Amino acid sequence: MYEEITAQAEKVTEEIIEISGIKKGQILVVGCSTSEICGDKIGTNSNLDVAKAAFKGIYEVACKKGIYVATQCCEHLNRAIIVEREAVPFAEIVNVVPQPKAGGSLSTTAYETFQDPVAVEEIKADAGIDIGGTLIGMHLKKVAVPVRLVNNHIGQAYVSAARTRPKFIGGQRAHYDDTLK
Repeated sequence: MYEEITAQAEKVTEEIIEISGIKKGQILVVGCSTSEICGDKIGTNSNLDVAKAAFKGIYEVACKKGIYVATQCCEHLNRAIIVEREAVPFAEIVNVVPQPKAGGSLSTTAYETFQDPVAVEEIKADAGIDIGGTLIGMHLKKVAVPVRLVNNHIGQAYVSAARTRPKFIGGQRAHYDDTLK
């Protein structure tokens, strides 16, 4: 079961990276309900082993591409973010250590895995994966575009995703660079 969760997480991560065009040094935010991966209602079955399996698939793919992973904590930690310190050099750090039932199992796993983990209250990520109904949109840049994934399940949880793009500003005479992502 855990190997399948890792494989599904790898496929989802590879797909969002390819579709979004996210690049080395950018941030992929991930929200995850391990309860929903197990087929349960969100917030009812925080499962560290499931989180480790999902995180492994996400983190290994992202690391190979030089992309930072940021995990969204649950509402018990006000949806704070766990991320590598070097990804957010100017962010205001907050003091909290996630636990499976206070922050969530994925963020607990990230905190234990990252070389120099920090918690921040907000970031502006370049793309995101929402495993279950965790609402990652609050941590994306201002213009988020939904991405319809072919690989849209990890375990029993539905996976939605988004990429971001720069705002289009100006009026009728403005010209845009369609290669910007």
